[in-house]
Amino acid sequence: MTDTAVLADLAAEGDALDLVVRDLPPEGWRTPTPAPGWTIAHQIAHLAWTDGMALLAATDAAGFQAELDRAATEADGYIDRAAERGAARPGLLAHWREGRGALAGALAAVPDGARVPWFGPPMSATSMATARLMETWAHGQDVADALGIRREPTARLRNVAHIGVRARDFAYIVNGRTPPARPFRVELTGPGGELWTWGPADAGQRVTGPALDFCLLVTQRRHRDDLAVTAEGAEADAWLGIAQAFAGPPGPGRAPGEFA
Repeated sequence: MTDTAVLADLAAEGDALDLVVRDLPPEGWRTPTPAPGWTIAHQIAHLAWTDGMALLAATDAAGFQAELDRAATEADGYIDRAAERGAARPGLLAHWREGRGALAGALAAVPDGARVPWFGPPMSATSMATARLMETWAHGQDVADALGIRREPTARLRNVAHIGVRARDFAYIVNGRTPPARPFRVELTGPGGELWTWGPADAGQRVTGPALDFCLLVTQRRHRDDLAVTAEGAEADAWLGIAQAFAGPPGPGRAPGEFA
């Protein structure tokens, strides 16, 4: 059964970003964001498109496989072209809202034990919902940065941090490195001062810091030098240099001091 708490968090994250963009004038949607070439409209269009791909994956495996085959033949610029088409779409906000609702219903209906295909490894419906929340939060950060808004961190960050921790080995693999054999200890301080932990307490490799900073790191929305995330051990230190919570190749991230 899909975790209803995660689905609720996904809905809340989408609603929070919706509040930021719903009253933007037409010129506001054309505001550049930190992602080169992407406006706020591109960011929302990308979320709408990715939600649509997740809906397809959850309801039509054959149809999603056809999309995977298409992506393989159009690798260069595939994501950017989808964002460009979506940004020019009339009624983009309504389209995004409709897709969010449809995806939530589809994920809630995925049978227990079923795996949903994706551009990376197949995942459970709960993991898919967590991934969609992570991406909504990350692209929401781009929108907030574009508008000069400081978002208040919430307990929903635990979902983002969780996928960042779980994606450790994937980050090594996409960077052409061999993942460490042993788990790390990750200790993060949540927005309310609570401690969130992953991994064995006696692990020799440790990562600590504010949950917000860790989430900004693994979504590559801030440079490591600008964050209060620390590592104990050479392997943990190396991971922080390549950490990513998203599928696909490693991105360029943000420059040091870009948001000082």
